[in-house]
Amino acid sequence: MPTTTSQTIPSKNGPARGSGPQPAPTFEVEDELRAAGARVVAGVDEVGRGAWAGPLLVCAAIPGRGAPPAGLTDSKRLTPKRRRELAVLIEPWVADHAFGWSEAAEIDEVGMTEALHRAARRALDALEPRPEAVILDGRHDFIGRPWNVRTQVKGDLTCVSVAAAAILAKVRRDALMAELAEAHPGYGFERAAGYPSPTHRATLAEAGPTPQHRMSWAYLDDLPRWRHLRRVRPAPGGQIPLL
Repeated sequence: MPTTTSQTIPSKNGPARGSGPQPAPTFEVEDELRAAGARVVAGVDEVGRGAWAGPLLVCAAIPGRGAPPAGLTDSKRLTPKRRRELAVLIEPWVADHAFGWSEAAEIDEVGMTEALHRAARRALDALEPRPEAVILDGRHDFIGRPWNVRTQVKGDLTCVSVAAAAILAKVRRDALMAELAEAHPGYGFERAAGYPSPTHRATLAEAGPTPQHRMSWAYLDDLPRWRHLRRVRPAPGGQIPLL
């Protein structure tokens, strides 16, 4: 059974930066947690936190048996084509994976911290079997009780389960944003996935925000024609830094 208290375990430093290739993710952290008694370990990562439009997506993935697909690494180091190719291999390899979403309207309503919490819980609650430990990419535990959480800086580069979750999350959200581009042409959602690219900025200034845009965000203050649409942010404490 999962532990009933949340334990945020300080992360180890990621690999040092250098000009050479980085080592592939390993099972080191997963094995450490299993040795401590966690029979089922899941990796968790998010995508879309810093976008101006589109949902926030969290993926939770339980690694499968045997070696992971060759080439697994931080999703940001891969081309879109290679991410899609790896996702096709990762899906049948993982024991289970699930997605949790928080739409733009919910982000505006509750703030990013709570949106992350809700999306992560939705993903974890959908996993079978239920994880007894969770490796969360980054420094901040936005999941909390009753999950036993280990935060891991550069987890998507060092931990197999987190790297798998990161690639699945990125591929799934990119596909959704490409679909939204058909309904909202001109913003470049199919290329920049709702992040503030030059195309996105130019169309936003001219045509204004879509229903997919986050209306409590400060970018609206820089758009004279549309700043009156900005929603009041949640109370202090409802947000965490985006980067």
